[in-house]
Amino acid sequence: MLENLEQQPADALLALIKLHNADPRADKIDLGVGVYRTGEGDTPVFAAIKAAEQKLLETQDSKAYLGPEGDMGFVHALMPYVFGKDDPSKGGRIDGMQTPGGTGGVRLAAALAKKAGVQRIWMGVPSWPNHAQILADLGLELKTFAHSTKDGVVDMDALRAALAEAQPGDAVLLHGCCHNPTGIDYSNADWDEIAGLVKARGVLPVLDLAYQGLGYGMEEDAYGVRRVLAEVPEALIAYSCDKNFGMYRDRVGAVYAMVADPAQLSAVLSNGHTLARAAWSMPPDHGAAAVRLILEDEALTKLWLDELDTMRARMRQVRARLAGAGKAGAIDLAPLGGQNGLFSIVPLSGEQILKLRNDHGIYMAGSGRINVAGLTMGNIDKFIADLATVSA
Repeated sequence: MLENLEQQPADALLALIKLHNADPRADKIDLGVGVYRTGEGDTPVFAAIKAAEQKLLETQDSKAYLGPEGDMGFVHALMPYVFGKDDPSKGGRIDGMQTPGGTGGVRLAAALAKKAGVQRIWMGVPSWPNHAQILADLGLELKTFAHSTKDGVVDMDALRAALAEAQPGDAVLLHGCCHNPTGIDYSNADWDEIAGLVKARGVLPVLDLAYQGLGYGMEEDAYGVRRVLAEVPEALIAYSCDKNFGMYRDRVGAVYAMVADPAQLSAVLSNGHTLARAAWSMPPDHGAAAVRLILEDEALTKLWLDELDTMRARMRQVRARLAGAGKAGAIDLAPLGGQNGLFSIVPLSGEQILKLRNDHGIYMAGSGRINVAGLTMGNIDKFIADLATVSA
């Protein structure tokens, strides 16, 4: 039986990491892997996380199973940041469960949507590659529309047309903020319109909030999610702490459901528990416990938010420097200044991307997506100059 399995292609990004690691050039630049880096090129453990882990080491008295729902203290501690401090449960209409990272959150949200009867999901492209892969694996039909225009702004006309074609019972997958891979986000005015369109068409919103705090701030970056939830009767929300707490390898995430009637919530969550039990049984505890301890401690919460502010300011500094350079050869870098989060797409051909890698030691995804945090004040001028060379 096993001989019937065909060799699958290697993950392109993982292959890129190996190529970068094997490159002996001292001035090589890694813009591929999606992790935050400091101005020195490091990806440190947050000081708030270190303190929480020390506290966990001293106080945790058991490693017994938690169950498929995971650490519900963690799940509930996040809710005021996602849904607002006044009434994060929306009168008992919202609750959730822990997942293995944001990927687990997206997977479980899509699986719940399918179990509820959704067969077709609409999504703007380009998108995070794993979105389409997850939906295909679940057997959901994917319908796509252009997320952004060639001018580097969101394509609201494409979204309007897609939602006009969508049928009641379909779902739409939307990035909450810091769009991956483009960095091009909906404005607050766009979200106001989107919320009304989603409500009018009767489609189920699936909101992926993977980078809260990396755009303009924790409150600002939650605007889109909250605006949609204020209009619709039900929704699914996937959340990741991997970026905004620096917990990449600990896989810290959650999925939340909002229902029309609080009495429906128990049934939805029970289905989530059943799906999780079959997929991963229960999520890893350590990272979620550390995040919970931070959010339960006022001093640690402040320390974490200060560290997040530093991350965001550094990425803004890089974007400002790129935008200030204007054109690098034929590439206009100005739009990058108004984009958000870790990622942007530089419009390069496959040949130009390969030339940057082979001739200049600059590694980026084949789509032209770059991780702006891979640029520092020490290497950004080289990047701009090399970009001008290959695109002239």
